[in-house]
Amino acid sequence: MSAFRKAAGFVPGCIVLVLGCKDASAQNPSFSCDKVETGSIAKMICTDSGLSALDRKLADVYAQADRKAANERPPMLRAEQRGWIKGRDDCWKSDDRRGCVEGEYVRRIAELQALYRLVPSIGPVAFACDGDPSKQVVVTFFKTDPSTMIAERDDSVSLMVVQPSGSGARYQGRNESFWEHQGVASITWGYNAPEMHCRKVP
Repeated sequence: MSAFRKAAGFVPGCIVLVLGCKDASAQNPSFSCDKVETGSIAKMICTDSGLSALDRKLADVYAQADRKAANERPPMLRAEQRGWIKGRDDCWKSDDRRGCVEGEYVRRIAELQALYRLVPSIGPVAFACDGDPSKQVVVTFFKTDPSTMIAERDDSVSLMVVQPSGSGARYQGRNESFWEHQGVASITWGYNAPEMHCRKVP
């Protein structure tokens, strides 16, 4: 077994947070803590009840997503989860390691719940932009924590997460943003793209 797999807390025959392998104790995370390395992020999770609970929750959410992703071609979920684990473990570089790890779990749980439609949603709702009915963005809001939305424009899809806002509902994705206030949505789509002004399609 590689050093990375040991540090990440792999249980023989399964992948941590990919197959949701359970430890005998309900207080432990979803992976075995027997051989995790001192000072590793996995060790922090094993010794922190709050992070362990988040890990168990993510394992359960992942298992639900995995069932829905059974027919994905090409299979993406497991590869993405491995990438997420690597990103989580990079929290050792953060000044606030625990806060970083907690944030990674919270965002990943919400992301999976939205992408695989595991929670109630509102929509889809279509917005026509810049006075052009053919220039549409279709959004679906998900009751995750934090709230998320999936926006679709032509063949592009963006997952966005709610952001603090003094008024209206503001969401931010990788290179996209959505801010709805008093019935009008301001949407940017792409890096440094101009802002579009959009209204709901009746």
